[in-house]
Amino acid sequence: MKAVKVRNPASPDSLEVVDIDAPGEPGPGEVRVKLHASSLNFHDYAVVAGMIPTEDGRIPLSDGAGEVEAVGEGVQEFAVGDRVMSVFFPEWQDGRPPMGSFETTPGDGIDGFAREKVVKPARAFTRMPDNLDFAQAACLPCAGLTAWRALMEDGNLQAGQTVLLEGTGGVSIFALRIAKAAGARVIITSSSDEKLARARELGADHTINYKSTDDWGDAAFDWSKGGVDHVVEVGGPGTVNQAIKAIRPGGHIHLIGVLTGQKGEVETAALMRKMGRLQGLTVGSRAMQLRMVAAIEAAGIEPVISDRFALADLADAFRHEQDQKHFGKIAIDI
Repeated sequence: MKAVKVRNPASPDSLEVVDIDAPGEPGPGEVRVKLHASSLNFHDYAVVAGMIPTEDGRIPLSDGAGEVEAVGEGVQEFAVGDRVMSVFFPEWQDGRPPMGSFETTPGDGIDGFAREKVVKPARAFTRMPDNLDFAQAACLPCAGLTAWRALMEDGNLQAGQTVLLEGTGGVSIFALRIAKAAGARVIITSSSDEKLARARELGADHTINYKSTDDWGDAAFDWSKGGVDHVVEVGGPGTVNQAIKAIRPGGHIHLIGVLTGQKGEVETAALMRKMGRLQGLTVGSRAMQLRMVAAIEAAGIEPVISDRFALADLADAFRHEQDQKHFGKIAIDI
């Protein structure tokens, strides 16, 4: 069967399409899944580009969605024909988060979903939302669950609150979907007026071009008339101080990304004066994913996919991501 491997990761050019042996019958507690789709996250790009060290020959991609082909002894949750999607942290089933280790994360510490079939423990999957197709479901295990956990699990988002989203990538656009379904107001930033117009079409209440508005944190504070309740912070050190400016007293900054770097100065005095909450988080547990699935079905939420590539063209898909040409998610058809 076909798979893609990372060879001496340094760029999308390090990807190689190869033939590997198809997996056999699942053992006790396992399922065999025929994969139909995956999607790209910044974490996947970091692996392929060599920013996150991994083994030579690693099969990338943390997200996968497909159909159960066979079930092993003792598996009660799934049956042949069930539509399933992967879990980012398969060992984090519920409860308090573990230390932020990616040793068991597909596409990082272990082989991921850039292949046609897998055999894994049943706990490494959940059911898909009934209202989504495979490509849409494959957008959820990393980006979708990150947005869900930030706003709904940790943030307890309420109708009428205001959410500030940075950029128009997968997490931010799915957070836009969640926030509007919950009855919240949404501000979103981008350097592209075209992308901001698309965000307004999806329900964004206010948009800010951060290239033409240097103090966009103050602009968000002013528009929301006293500060935003939540910021989904994807930039990290280059943007977090703007997020501090934007929040209301007691507001919540959900730190989910470091796109502007690993280290930087945080204006701690400003955060203290605001009595704000700055919380780091990385994706979520399997139990959170199941709650997200139920909410997606109830509200009819759909991820936004701007581009689709075949598995054989995975390198081109990463180049497209690298050039920041996408809006929402990039899906991979397997």
